[in-house]
Amino acid sequence: MTFSILIANYNNGRFFKQCYDSIIAQNYDHWEVVILDDASTDSSLEIIKEIIGEDSRFKIYQNEVNSGVGITKSKLIELATGEICGFVDPDDAITPNAIQSSIDIFQKDKEVVLTYSKFVKCDEHLNPVEVSTVAMQVLNNSPYFFNCPVHIVHFVCFRKNIYEQTSKMDTSMRIAEDQDLYLKMYEKGKVQFIDEPNYLYRIHSGGISQNDNRPKSREYFAKVIFNAMKRRNLKTINGKPVPESYQNPKEIYDLLEYQNSITFRIKKKILISFQKLFG
Repeated sequence: MTFSILIANYNNGRFFKQCYDSIIAQNYDHWEVVILDDASTDSSLEIIKEIIGEDSRFKIYQNEVNSGVGITKSKLIELATGEICGFVDPDDAITPNAIQSSIDIFQKDKEVVLTYSKFVKCDEHLNPVEVSTVAMQVLNNSPYFFNCPVHIVHFVCFRKNIYEQTSKMDTSMRIAEDQDLYLKMYEKGKVQFIDEPNYLYRIHSGGISQNDNRPKSREYFAKVIFNAMKRRNLKTINGKPVPESYQNPKEIYDLLEYQNSITFRIKKKILISFQKLFG
């Protein structure tokens, strides 16, 4: 089973060496790396090529014009030849067992379409600061799951053939394109949490999700959730009507406010425990 590591790069070549080292150190050997540079304006491409050298396991492509992270990630999936795909940002890294842990689950359970793990928040030098607590197992097969609040995070891996059965990544969702992917995959089978901190997430000023894009990301995420509601033909959520058309993010997030209640959380934990026991 070949694993395709997908890397969308834009002006992050200066961080790539640590990403590269973490890939080379994987316990699992059957992998390829597909890198798509989104018309970087610095020397990223040259730096990356120099680091890789003649290693044929790495394949490098370049967008003719800057196209944005959504389009770039969508192209990366198309370029992948592996059965399993997983995104790694060029300024981040993965632990030596990251791929093996995911592959083990996909080989054991054919119903699992996506895996994800814990991630470690790191400083700008990739020194660990803390293990994030947001990642946890979610309830499978629920039409009312929208990953809000977010529990499916890095390191996300998925079956390419199942992805191709979806309407694929909506590139218009821009900086919420990952959430769009997760929800579409969720609708096709089981998702499995790996209780290991397998992804090293670098926090620095140039990070896409770490700057003034947060309000935009929240709005795009609301659109992703609304689209999922429509795909699932939901007319009401917790007794409230789903709007016919998207108007604003508050209207969407208000529909999910009940999921923050203590009663809902307790019920969810019980159902998740039941699924763990009986599959």
